[in-house]
Amino acid sequence: MRVQSLALAAAASAALLASAPVVLSTTSTTGRPGSPAEPVREGSVRAADLLAKLDGCTAVSRGRYRSDDGKRADIPVCGTRDAVFWTADMDIDCDGRAGPLCNSRTDPLFSETTAFQQPDGRYLSAETLPYIVVPAPSGIWNYRDHGIGPGSVAAVIYRDRVQYAVVGDVGPQDIIGEASYATAAGLGVRPDPRGGGAPSGVTYLVFKNARVSPVQDHGAAAAEGERLTRKLLGDG
Repeated sequence: MRVQSLALAAAASAALLASAPVVLSTTSTTGRPGSPAEPVREGSVRAADLLAKLDGCTAVSRGRYRSDDGKRADIPVCGTRDAVFWTADMDIDCDGRAGPLCNSRTDPLFSETTAFQQPDGRYLSAETLPYIVVPAPSGIWNYRDHGIGPGSVAAVIYRDRVQYAVVGDVGPQDIIGEASYATAAGLGVRPDPRGGGAPSGVTYLVFKNARVSPVQDHGAAAAEGERLTRKLLGDG
């Protein structure tokens, strides 16, 4: 997770455009963990239907989060019986195992670690695995109290797209709204870790007590995410 100022993003964006490759998506839909594939729409759940179901907020957080360092704290974590959700911006997390798209050259804030690891001990790959970042436990909110942890199934909604993901990293205690390179690419969001992302309008839905193992098995996360979103909509 990064704490990045808008000034740094603006200054570095032009340089990265000249040097970094442009990739539309590295999301795997083949069921093979970490396997890149051509961008496709996952599942058949419509973003509009899911957002309509999440209309309104019953806050489960004791306070509110910032979208970025220095911004006003105005983002609550909301809850239903089976899930929690929040609507924020999207910063790009490129942390974890280095690759051609996520490394210290493409991302000046790059870290070789993620909060959670694969069963083989390796850190997650942000450029191949769709994952989201949750805030570190604090007096504001503790994700562990809601049956959420590494590998928890999530659905990320932006405009007309739904991207299934897992909880894969932990960030600062007071900032919310971040997802991996692969999550952004799958949603059609520019995944540049320096100047990409989305300024607002991204909804992160995380299901309680629903995890996939191994954490890097995106095919399993997508299948379970589709089942759970359909159940939430009353179709399952």
